[in-house]
Amino acid sequence: MDARELAVSAEYRVAIEAGDDWREAIEHAADAENVASAWFTGTGTVTDADLWHYDPERGDHRAAGFDESLTVAVCVGGVGADADGAFARPYAVLTRPSGQAVGGYLNAATAVEGTVHLRAFEDPVIDRQTDAP
Repeated sequence: MDARELAVSAEYRVAIEAGDDWREAIEHAADAENVASAWFTGTGTVTDADLWHYDPERGDHRAAGFDESLTVAVCVGGVGADADGAFARPYAVLTRPSGQAVGGYLNAATAVEGTVHLRAFEDPVIDRQTDAP
């Protein structure tokens, strides 16, 4: 376990615009502000979504696609950075007009609109490690 106090270096409001890919918009905002470590929350609407679920027995992710309008009831995750730039790990609960919810790792989604609160940290956060299968 790694538990430590983090110092917030800045906070940003990220407006995700129509046609943006949800995850990529967060990554572009982090790159634009030179954010190497952050936590984010967000809400909005998307017209489709590619959600992933990790299968520990197989050691890989399984995708589930949704080609419909969905409300982003909540999206949370972290941002890290490597030599290629920022990478976001968004996890979302999406709802249908019926109220049914779907969720998982939000690999991709086309935004109708959205707002993300990005809280940047001074020191990089150690990301969680997973054991190889």
